[in-house]
Amino acid sequence: MSVKMLLMWNSRMVIDGGRDSGVATSLLEGSNLIVLRESSVIHSNGNLGIHGQGVLNLSGNGDTIEAQRLILSLFYNILVGRGAVLRGPLINASGDDVAPKLNCENESCPMEIFHPPEDCNLNSSLSFTLQICRVEDIDVSGLVQGTVINFNRARNVTIQRHGSISATGLGCRGGIGRGGMLSSGLSGGGGHGGKGGDGFYSGKHSGGGAAYGSADLPCELGSGSGNVSTTSSTAGGGIIVMGSLEQSLPILSLSGSVEANGGSFTRVVTHAANGGPGGGSGGTILLFVRTLSLENSSVLSSVGGVGSNGSGGGGGGRIHFHWSDIPTGDDYVPFATVKGSILARGGIVEGRGFPGENGTVTAKDCPKGLYGTFCKVNEKHVLFTPLCRYLLCYEQKVSCP
Repeated sequence: MSVKMLLMWNSRMVIDGGRDSGVATSLLEGSNLIVLRESSVIHSNGNLGIHGQGVLNLSGNGDTIEAQRLILSLFYNILVGRGAVLRGPLINASGDDVAPKLNCENESCPMEIFHPPEDCNLNSSLSFTLQICRVEDIDVSGLVQGTVINFNRARNVTIQRHGSISATGLGCRGGIGRGGMLSSGLSGGGGHGGKGGDGFYSGKHSGGGAAYGSADLPCELGSGSGNVSTTSSTAGGGIIVMGSLEQSLPILSLSGSVEANGGSFTRVVTHAANGGPGGGSGGTILLFVRTLSLENSSVLSSVGGVGSNGSGGGGGGRIHFHWSDIPTGDDYVPFATVKGSILARGGIVEGRGFPGENGTVTAKDCPKGLYGTFCKVNEKHVLFTPLCRYLLCYEQKVSCP
């Protein structure tokens, strides 16, 4: 479907592809403007690509675009208003929907995580469930939610105070680091960046899932806990990637949240002595960025989930900053402002289970003379350079040695 302008007002567009491979992928092109207002919805139970050259505006509360696999591309500007939702995959999908296949049992990294294709076409063979590609400016005051989220070849991403990019609880229910489970249901937490916490109740013990993956360039989904064939289970966190090895994101400004936390078991366990699932492990947040601003109250989080009574907490996930074009020498200026929270801790527990181990927060190695996660100048080194020593002496009106 191709239009110059699409304006939706309290209306729905439902695309039913189901399991029919011939219609499982749909394309919508709006050359000038696509606007959703007053709780308008575009829904597909298959794969959906939306392309444009102007503005895509989800104005506010209830405005939603969702599909099992969603790609938005070539717009100049995407606005996700407060209360609006971009989602892929569907949260309450039926058995007839085309479900994305997750990379849960394989430790090898899908290459597209680091090297996404440049063409921005919808490709169901890739691991992404929600992709925004070749969009100049992305402004999020609502919710962007998916299992594997990728922002590729953007210029400026801004998450406002009430905005959120979330892959929380949308990773694997099994997975490489799945927590152990006894016949009673007592379970250890899922592992990832840190080991999952052990479950312990009435003298019985269930081991937490193992840690896995690389801290230096992470790419894995978080793992879950519990019986995956029933609703008595939790899932790990998903994956959020911004930029790529070839094309870093120039500006990321965060006043809201970017989260890939493990799932928590929130329901009451009917028979407490039997235990329940542990927390899911945190997923992956991988940021290929040039400049970063984390404002007050902002949260960057890949935390392990909370386990049920006696079961273990999920292990923390992995967060990695892959800086590019770091200024050095006389050209150095700080490129990261961090006033918010960066969290990769293990999940807490209820009862006598054990919390999950903390995950990892890492960054690309800094150039010589810069230090730490955010590649800052060593103040002692700066203080005793000849120029700084001269200026300090001049200010104090004393002779320099």
